[in-house]
Amino acid sequence: MSAIRELEDERVVEGVYAVARKQRLQTRAGRPYLAVELVDPTGRIQARVWNDVELLDARFAEGDAVRVLGRVERYRDKLQLDVRSLEVDAEADVEALTPTLRRDVDELDGFLEFLAGEIVTPELASAVSRCLDDGAVRPRLRALPATPDGHHGYAGGLLEHTVGVATICRETAQLHPRLRADLLLAAALLHDVGRTLELGGPPVFRPTAEGRLLGHVHLGLRLIEERAG
Repeated sequence: MSAIRELEDERVVEGVYAVARKQRLQTRAGRPYLAVELVDPTGRIQARVWNDVELLDARFAEGDAVRVLGRVERYRDKLQLDVRSLEVDAEADVEALTPTLRRDVDELDGFLEFLAGEIVTPELASAVSRCLDDGAVRPRLRALPATPDGHHGYAGGLLEHTVGVATICRETAQLHPRLRADLLLAAALLHDVGRTLELGGPPVFRPTAEGRLLGHVHLGLRLIEERAG
């Protein structure tokens, strides 16, 4: 089996991957094809289905684990997989195929606790604690990306990003004593908490209906008001 990180140009590969994106498109000549993004714990790669489109299109959907046979090609200086055959692998664990952060998630969670404990203003400390300690929030903070298609775009990326931003804010406040350190740190810890309501599960992490309608900023404000109001 071929891990995505190990794929090389002009190589025929077989592997089991999760389908993060799937679109049915047309060439300039009007021929249908499938544009697919495949992921595994080592990375992600764009794939294309040019032949047997009708047959293969009916076999799988976004979020499936699939067994793929194809040839790696280089397109616009990036590797791309030309899919020759594809079928759903019902025995594969989709979540286990999702890209995840390389750092220890429990260690990052400990850093989050430490940063939250640095807030001394009672009202702010309580607001942060009620949000981050919520049983519906914390597990998703650990499991979701910061942005599905952008920075920290892997499972656990939301926690890593939150800790990173909060750490920068803490250090900045130490260098500039006039800043309201507690307020800055609380804002950093909660600035993306709305992502826990906006995004769906792996491997697609598509926004939920509520997420598409309201966005993570509004959802975050609502979450803070409900738990800390």
